[in-house]
Amino acid sequence: MTSRTVTLLDVARAAGVSKSTVSDALQGSGRVAEATRDRVRAVAEELGYRPNSAARRLRRASTGAVGLHLPATATRLDYYMNLAFGAVERAQEDGLDMVLLAPSGAAGGRIASRVDGLLVIDPEPGDSAVPGLLDAGIPVVTGERYLGPATGPSGAVVCDNAASLTALLDHVTERGARRPALLAPSGSSAWATALRATAGSWGRAHGVAVTLRTVPFAATPAEAEAAARALLAADPAVDAVICAPDGSAPGVLRAAAALGREVGAIGAGGASSAHEASGASRASGGSGRNGEGGQSQGDRSEGGEPGSPRGTDTAVGPVGAGLLVASCVDGTATRGAEPPVTAVDLRPTAYGRACAELLCDILADRAAPDTVRRHSWSLETRTSTGSPG
Repeated sequence: MTSRTVTLLDVARAAGVSKSTVSDALQGSGRVAEATRDRVRAVAEELGYRPNSAARRLRRASTGAVGLHLPATATRLDYYMNLAFGAVERAQEDGLDMVLLAPSGAAGGRIASRVDGLLVIDPEPGDSAVPGLLDAGIPVVTGERYLGPATGPSGAVVCDNAASLTALLDHVTERGARRPALLAPSGSSAWATALRATAGSWGRAHGVAVTLRTVPFAATPAEAEAAARALLAADPAVDAVICAPDGSAPGVLRAAAALGREVGAIGAGGASSAHEASGASRASGGSGRNGEGGQSQGDRSEGGEPGSPRGTDTAVGPVGAGLLVASCVDGTATRGAEPPVTAVDLRPTAYGRACAELLCDILADRAAPDTVRRHSWSLETRTSTGSPG
């Protein structure tokens, strides 16, 4: 192995420690035991590791800026724009400017020469820019865990995505749904994989058939409408549709209207109408915002046999009957819809602040590398599931 091919990750694997520990040991910083520091330095010398010039410059002086990498679809999604505003605001409180990186990314060494640290939000294993960012030789905090093979980040802020979808599925079944469906996001981010896996595990645990249809990670309302119309036409017994992508809920509402399905009502045995509904208007999520379900493509029913959810009840929801609609991401599209749509409020501005705060804390030695913090969410119940707005 030549010096040009040796990375911090190579040294970390050989020494049996994390990449951040290697970085601290070689720079003489952080909380690293002397024996560990000596072992890491010996391994680095044996492998021929040499830090790049950008890393050496960073040790001499701060750039006064941090970088922000968002998914390529971020510019048209309210969630990521609000997250970015929160991150910028928090970084400025520590006197740091925020540099928005191009979606395609750049070589880690070149980025490291311009910023002191990086925020990488919803890192996708298929994003070719992410491995280079994680191995740039500077602290990196991810918003959600990175499930790819590259080195891990210096820290992460995560939500309990499984719990948030569980809350939605519990809610629609409490409102009378017997055949829920999920328009699940494609891709292999932690959020997408958690939602697809949870649909399957929740269905099996409850004996309820959860129909799964995969849509683009950032599906537009038109794409969501097409998917919902095809879903409801193929399986009219579906009586609740939960859509994952940010801003896609209006498309599901349009599909329901086109098929004559009354949103907010179930029919016999369920919530009779939005006006007769009652119950709690908000449920708090667990403290927090993940595994591939293995059944993420096309249409599937997870849980009980089609037509007999819970193992005993008869399926309801033929064409013309009611339909409950909910979303995995709250925003202007769900709040301003007619009727307003029940959704999980992921508090994106606060989430962006939390990510930037962890990065600032790591840079200022207020937090140890490898720190993972949890971000909370809430379930906002509205008329689309027969609940008061």
